[in-house]
Amino acid sequence: MMGTEKIRIPFLARPAYTRGSRERQHSVRGGAAASATHETVLRREATASFISRGPRAAGVSPGTASKALNGRRGVRAATVERVQQAAERLGYQPNALARGLLAGRSFTVGLITTDSFGRFSIPVMQGAEDSHGPGRISVLLCESRDDRIREQHYLRTLLERRVDGIIVTGRRQDPREPIGRGLPVPVVYAMAVSTNPDDPSLVPDDEEGGALAVRHLLSTGRVNVGHVTGPSRFAAARLRAEGAEKVLAAAGLQLAGGTTLFGEWSEEWGHQATDVLLRSAPELDAVFCGNDQIARGVADAMRDAGRHVPEDVALVGFDNWEIFAAACRPPLTTVDMNLRELGQVAGDRLLAAIDGRPASGLQKLPVSLVLRESSRPRQAGLLRPQSWDADRARHMVIEEERER
Repeated sequence: MMGTEKIRIPFLARPAYTRGSRERQHSVRGGAAASATHETVLRREATASFISRGPRAAGVSPGTASKALNGRRGVRAATVERVQQAAERLGYQPNALARGLLAGRSFTVGLITTDSFGRFSIPVMQGAEDSHGPGRISVLLCESRDDRIREQHYLRTLLERRVDGIIVTGRRQDPREPIGRGLPVPVVYAMAVSTNPDDPSLVPDDEEGGALAVRHLLSTGRVNVGHVTGPSRFAAARLRAEGAEKVLAAAGLQLAGGTTLFGEWSEEWGHQATDVLLRSAPELDAVFCGNDQIARGVADAMRDAGRHVPEDVALVGFDNWEIFAAACRPPLTTVDMNLRELGQVAGDRLLAAIDGRPASGLQKLPVSLVLRESSRPRQAGLLRPQSWDADRARHMVIEEERER
């Protein structure tokens, strides 16, 4: 089987086709016969070393051993297993290129990402590898840096390498143009949304993530909930805010301070927004943040202002980025986008498309809440507004979760 590898294909600052393209194409056409001969050699090489000793060890004929190793039909499962066990005992390693030629596949997948830090693309890639099974696929990782020219270069490079399919991912879920149309291999978008409704696109359910965070805060007895998030131009920021506001409205409440505070995805913005919230809503007892970086800034600013988390103000973030969530003081309750699981679904979709069963359209995948110290339930005996029945709120949230 083929070992999993991650290859960064270097960006070449040159046009895809040079003046010698025509000659090169002619050379490729002229070499078709040589390629066919080469393929025949590889087919023979794929099993030659094992066929010399393996059939006797497995108790089968050379022809049956060859069929079992190459996955051909007409061989019983028990026989295939016996041949594979004999091959393993003899230390046989099949020729990966020959295996691909025999199967009509390269057993490689391209992953093109705009995520320079790998915060979102690496878990997606790991999940995609999980879906194919350990050691069965090679992943070619290409970072486009939000550069359309670079992205198209990588697309051409991956197609030249005859990948079986491509996963396109990024650091935000805003709609984007398809990477190409009429491509010879299937494409799946993960943590990205293609504007072509025929393309399969997979994203975390951001709106439900916002709702999940606020339901949790209400269930702990908090009633004055503020929301600090990133730029309103990002779909994720808007959807998370909508989910939070809907849950509050259903409970007869409004956001503390009267509105969502849109800003930047940064700790500095968390500091600034905390000052705004404490001035506009002195009764503030909880904050839902659009990401973990903002939440860490809010936690520090609360401490500077003499407010304690979670005793005075409960705090929930979004992303479950360990570098911020676990290092926050106190450790941060946060919404996990389950990116590895999302990548696994993307890999499953790609495999199905390769096998002739393509999917299409946008699918939102479940998120989950990771509980830590920052949102510990309110202690008994603390004052609450008379207009709010916290026990009724908890009951309402529990019943809603049951219905879901």
